[in-house]
Amino acid sequence: MTLTIKCEEKTKFKMIYDFVREAFATAAVSDGSEQDLVNMLRTSENYIPELALVAIDNGQLVGHIMLTKFAFEKMLLLAPLAIKLDYRHQGIGTKLVQRAFELAKQMNYTSVVVLGDPNYYNRFGFRPSVKFGITCTNEIPSKNVQIVELQEGALDSVNGTISF
Repeated sequence: MTLTIKCEEKTKFKMIYDFVREAFATAAVSDGSEQDLVNMLRTSENYIPELALVAIDNGQLVGHIMLTKFAFEKMLLLAPLAIKLDYRHQGIGTKLVQRAFELAKQMNYTSVVVLGDPNYYNRFGFRPSVKFGITCTNEIPSKNVQIVELQEGALDSVNGTISF
């Protein structure tokens, strides 16, 4: 595998839309609207083109991740992370998350929130948001609303409520 991670290109948005739809069709948890979320986030003021990344293997799209501005100042939302079915469990998701976090740190973002499986996201340092004094208004199990600090202590003086 020759993996390249780079920023998504505007000319590839339709292909990425189809890719995310296909990837989540085989995901353990999906509401079927993840591809629409990508488009909605892209057209919002929260979109950060430098933090919307694709993973390419031999010219084929095999992964996508997007970090967008969220809730509190300098906080980002990780949504969604999509990996092509036959490329899962090969570290591509990890490489995308790590690269996105590196770039986010360089841009002085301090934390990332994700709505996802704790068994997957805890490897990146995510912990339940309630441990940071941050609750969620939605009817979502609190264990699935997770946050990681990109800068240690960034959330020491923050508490409040977030909504998805």
